[in-house]
Amino acid sequence: MSKRPLVPEAKEALDKMKVEFANEMGLQFSDKAKGNQPSRLNGATGGPIGGLMTKKMVEEFEKKLINK
Repeated sequence: MSKRPLVPEAKEALDKMKVEFANEMGLQFSDKAKGNQPSRLNGATGGPIGGLMTKKMVEEFEKKLINK
């Protein structure tokens, strides 16, 4: 699986969403600091954020399907 987004133009919006969700969860999230943190800490931070992003995107898609 590639880390390259399917829609490269969406990368900026996805990065913004990551930061917003991290702030909602009370987490400090910085792409620049990731290289200085152990992988366990990155996983503990990134996992919940990625899960929340996926949940929100699925909810939005479901709402669009219902409204059609």
